[in-house]
Amino acid sequence: MVDIGQLKQILELVREHELSELELESEGVRLKVRKETLVAGGAAAPRAEPAAPPAGAVATGMAPAPPGAAPRAAEAQAAPEIELAVVKSPIVGTFYRAAEPGARNFVEIGSTVKKGDVLCIIEAMKLMNEIESEYDGEIANAYVENGQPVQYAERLFAIRTR
Repeated sequence: MVDIGQLKQILELVREHELSELELESEGVRLKVRKETLVAGGAAAPRAEPAAPPAGAVATGMAPAPPGAAPRAAEAQAAPEIELAVVKSPIVGTFYRAAEPGARNFVEIGSTVKKGDVLCIIEAMKLMNEIESEYDGEIANAYVENGQPVQYAERLFAIRTR
């Protein structure tokens, strides 16, 4: 069960990162927080609501691409004979390209990766989650800047698969 202190932290994260929706699951408890906008033009405070159990749930929404990502995506798709796989964020959190400040990035554009290689870290509620490649190939694009917040299903990397 989520205690009131944890709920306050979650709501503060929603406000701080200006998220419109956040969904968490931990130890069998699933929490969904959605910010509503008022008809008068103001934004309502986030409200927590119970979510349905995760039995086969599929997310259909996707966060908008960060500024400047559209031209890079168009460049990446310019060569139709090359297949690109897009790695998306499995969680909401803060994106980090390296294990710690000053350390070498896990991957750079042009890096060769294998399935299981760590691409980045996403910090969520003070937990560092390593995001691994599901593909063998070469990093073609990085959509997110270091230290930026990411939404669930937001594009992180494009990989030229082999």
